[in-house]
Amino acid sequence: MFAIYKKHNNKLYNKLIELSRNKFFYSDIKLIDDFESRILLIFFHMALIFKSKKSKKKDKKTQDVFDNIFLNIEYHIRELGYGDVAVNKKMKILNKIFYDILVNIDKSENGIDDKLLKKYFSEKTTEKNEKINELAKYFCKFQDFCFDLDLDNMINGSINFKYK
Repeated sequence: MFAIYKKHNNKLYNKLIELSRNKFFYSDIKLIDDFESRILLIFFHMALIFKSKKSKKKDKKTQDVFDNIFLNIEYHIRELGYGDVAVNKKMKILNKIFYDILVNIDKSENGIDDKLLKKYFSEKTTEKNEKINELAKYFCKFQDFCFDLDLDNMINGSINFKYK
């Protein structure tokens, strides 16, 4: 009769939201400040975290992190007023986008290349290709920063990354 829900730790999700709201993206890179841009930024940050912790063999924890973040995204889409059918379609699209980003980052030796960033952000920035290189530098520094962090600390939102 009553459903028992697993209690989620939203600290990492909240930190990813905070990172995606960095003024750098909207004032320096000139990204359009909308829901899709922020989701893409969350996905790129999350994919780099997963890549940096891939060799640690913490598959259960990363799966829990993935589930938690996508559950939170689903809740936010519902809060925007979408119905069940629209939410399911949107979540399917977002899953495909995230896995595309994750697979391409995993394939790349450097993590993120300009081609991947252009694929997702060329229509989201008012300055087209001029700022993609700066965005690539940001994500390279973020990836380097993530390699030094412990997964448990990341899950608890202890990501104090500052760019510039």
